[in-house]
Amino acid sequence: MRLSAILISAVVIALSAGFARAQQVGEVGVDWLGNDIVVEAIKDPKVDGVICHVSYFDRGVVDRLQKGNWFEDPSDSAISCRQTGPITIRDIAFGESGEEVFKQGISLIWKKQVVNRIYDKANETLIYLSHSRQVQDGSAKMAISTVPLYGQEVVWANGKPK
Repeated sequence: MRLSAILISAVVIALSAGFARAQQVGEVGVDWLGNDIVVEAIKDPKVDGVICHVSYFDRGVVDRLQKGNWFEDPSDSAISCRQTGPITIRDIAFGESGEEVFKQGISLIWKKQVVNRIYDKANETLIYLSHSRQVQDGSAKMAISTVPLYGQEVVWANGKPK
């Protein structure tokens, strides 16, 4: 293997460390233009027992040719997160903006689909926010899902926050 290939692999691994990886679990064709709705399962890398399902629009080649804007997909997404087993929470961020647990490109260069986790201490709830990030225009399209922890036997690896 050439040195440049090794360096590129190392950078990709370093940049993706700490982020969840999506596994495609469904794809629904919506029209004859090749447009699809993709459904992916995302496991929170710091919270065991929670799975989020995110759906988004994947534009086909014909649609890209017809409408221009060849290099990006729409910002629309939906998210639903549920407890799927015993919950163990490791070292998560407790600030108002939470932390990014997943991101993937939805354009050739800048636009990203992102999932943030926010801990609502007062209501003992994990909040998952799906949105797109676009450098120039921002994004007002978002979706939210919550996983209540109240009444659950939650294991806090570093102790429950006070």
